[in-house]
Order: sequence, then structure tokens, then C-alpha cells
Amino acid sequence: MHVELSEALPALVALIEGHLLRERVEPVRTPLSPEALLERLDLALGEQGVPFGDVVEQLHEVLAVTPTTASDHFFNQLFGGRDGAAVVGEALAGVLNNSMYTYKVAGVHVLIELLLVKRMGALMGYDEPEGVFTPGGSLSNLAGMVMARNEAVPDLMDRGSDGRALRIYTSADSHYSIRKAASMLGIGRDNVVKVAVDERGRMVPEALTKAIAADRAAGHVPVMINATAGTTVLGAFDPLEPLADLAQREGIWLHVDAAYGGSMVFHPDFRAHFAGISRADSITWDAHKMMGVPLTCSVVLVRHKGHLTKHFNETADYLFQDDTDDLNPGTRSLQCGRRNDVLKLWTAWKTHGDEGYRRRVQVLRDNTLYAREIVEREPRLELVREPESLNLCFKVGGARADKLCTAMNRRGRAMVGHAFVDGEPVVRLVFLDPTLPRERIDAFFEALLLTAEEGELPEVSR
Repeated sequence: MHVELSEALPALVALIEGHLLRERVEPVRTPLSPEALLERLDLALGEQGVPFGDVVEQLHEVLAVTPTTASDHFFNQLFGGRDGAAVVGEALAGVLNNSMYTYKVAGVHVLIELLLVKRMGALMGYDEPEGVFTPGGSLSNLAGMVMARNEAVPDLMDRGSDGRALRIYTSADSHYSIRKAASMLGIGRDNVVKVAVDERGRMVPEALTKAIAADRAAGHVPVMINATAGTTVLGAFDPLEPLADLAQREGIWLHVDAAYGGSMVFHPDFRAHFAGISRADSITWDAHKMMGVPLTCSVVLVRHKGHLTKHFNETADYLFQDDTDDLNPGTRSLQCGRRNDVLKLWTAWKTHGDEGYRRRVQVLRDNTLYAREIVEREPRLELVREPESLNLCFKVGGARADKLCTAMNRRGRAMVGHAFVDGEPVVRLVFLDPTLPRERIDAFFEALLLTAEEGELPEVSR
């Protein structure tokens, strides 16, 4: 059974309109248990298909029970809101269905990717950047680690490991993808050295220096320093300049995980956070976080042109038949078939410009500071750290943060995350939706304090 796009488009529009209307009425969806969802929905796949109209009705049901992650009640992860221009680019990418491995099949979209890489690299201070888009920051970090490993042990790509311990250095507050990548690459989680952070959550260069010296004395091979620009919990920026000095002195690859904080480079007030980033060998930057484009949209940028091709290219004469390697991104990508994630970013950036993103960062920072003032004024709330970027971490007197955040979600008041700071659970409130009005921030805190007063959690809905 074939469904023509001309038949599907009206159904798609109706589904979107219904979802947006429902989202306004129900900005936080009360979570249901897996058992309840399986009982409520007909998700099973059968031998025979069903009419497309029936599937559309079932899609309405699926949307009705999907968590709302773009409403003005969502503060849970490092993304938020919805940008109409970017959504148009996302939808068109699905309609076009180009694969981004060759110019032959992707055409102008390869030129768009090259343009975005050059522009994003320039903002980070690279003269002749190379880069490629990946399905998320974890994969961009993996790409950086692959290059670092191969540069540290040049014959490893062909001969494999020689048995020496390869060491990765990262802050104690860095993203979990670094340990995951170490396990995937055969480096091993035990060879990821977690370096101490200061009271602001930034890696301590002196502690890193000692760790590297101890590893060299033990016969280990230092492979990569992973600096973080915008940690997941505190939003902290590691001191890049001294880390770059150390990496240069020791001859170690410096990667900067700027998946979260990279977009703050648009605002002049935050440029000091990026001092030294132009000396990094590679950088991860997620546009699906602070820039507001739909998931996923990540890029790995490389300072020296040719490194991606050197470490990821393989001969495939059945695929790379025309054009130069510059025009065939598959020669420098982790993947073969690759979705077009550049069109949505280009559509949004073309619409908003650098100035639009500067204003966006300003609004997000202003909202963070506004919320901080509320925490400071309210005696039942305790600020645990000054906000380094857009993350506000605080405690609520008389309530354990993790249980409180769960109660907020189950009672349909907000979806907000919790984390641990100094071993204690805290509310981690993140501001990434620039359309959020101040009254919505006020309402969030009112709901939070009300939930804390109410006490016990409800059961998960059945």
C-alpha cells in the first residue's frame, strides 16, 4: 500500500494543529506507566496493513500521551521551546530525503554544510576549519576522541592496540559521553581520569598537570584532554587558556565539549569564556540546544584541515565516484548514510542572523538572573551556586529535590530536572526557551513551593 505525499500532507497539518492546541491546554502531560500505555494504545504491528486514515487516528492518540518537551512548562533538559523557521527546514529535510555522503545525491546541501562549518569554526577562532555534522554531541565527542587516540598512537588504526594504557583526562563534572566513548573505543572506562573541579565547577589545571605527570611516570599514554564549555549541571566553563597551554606543552590533543555552551559565543559578554578555544584541536557544538533547532543537530569542528579525512576516510569506489573529497562529506564522517541536519540550522540562522542569536542568549541569561533573584528573595529557597550560564541550581527547604521534581511532573505543573551538587539533590532549572514570559517564571516558583507544601507524591498514573 502506497500513501501519496499529497494525501499525507493534510493529515500531517491536522496532527500538528491538534498537538499545538492540546499543548496549550495541557502544557505538562501527566505521565502514564508503560503498562497503561500498552493497554490504551494499539501499537502492535500486524501481517496486514490498516488504512492510512486509521493510522492517522492512532497517531492522534500517540501524540496525546507523548511528554510535552516544547511547552513553556518544560525546564528538564538542555533544550526548550520551538523555532518555526527551524521546523520548516526539518520538515523539508524529511521530504527531500537526501543522504549527506556525496555531492552527487545531496547537491546544494553539501555547500550549506560547508558554509555552516566555516561560519561556526570562524566564531570559535579557527582560520581554516574542517567539520561534519553528527547525530548528537555524544557522537561529536566520540569523533574527537577517535582522532586524539589515532594521533597519540599513529599505527593503531591498522594494527590495533599495543597494550599500553591510553589515558583520557576530563573534569569530574563532564558529560557521561566521554566514559561511554572510552568503552566503545577500547580505551576503557578505567582509563578516563576525572580531574578535580573548583568551587565553580571548572577543571583545575594544576590537578590535571599532576595527573598527566603521574601517568607518564607509570608508562601510560596521555591521549586527550577534554575541556567542557558549559557543564550539564552547573553550566560551568573550564579555563581553556591554561588547558591549551598544558596541551601544547605536553603534546596532547585538546578537545572542547561545547555541546551546551558553544552558542554563548554569539554574545560579546561571554566571549571571555572562550579565550583559548581557537587552540583546541577539535570542538563539539550542538545547535539543538541553545540555538533552538529540532533534535538532533550537532557538529564536530577540527582546527587542522584534513584530520577528519585522515581518520575517517575509507575507499569505497561504489560510492565516492565523482567530485573531490571536499564535496563528499562521507569521506570525513562517522557514518555512511547520514540525515540532512544542516537545512534546519541554515533556515533558522538565515532567518535570525547572528544578531538574533545574540538577542536570544541575552534573553535566556536575563531569565536566569530573574529566577535567581526570586530564589534569593524567598526564604524557603537556597541558591547552591551562582549561575555560570543558564543553569540555576537550588534547594527547597523541607523537600528533597528529586522527589519534588517528580511530584511537579506527576501533578502536571512543570517538567523540571534535578541533579546532585556536593552530594546533595538540587533542583536544576534551565532556561532555553526565549519566548518564556516572566509571569511563567513566577508561576513556576509558586507551583514549586505549593508542591513542596503538599508533601507526599502521587502514584504513577495507571
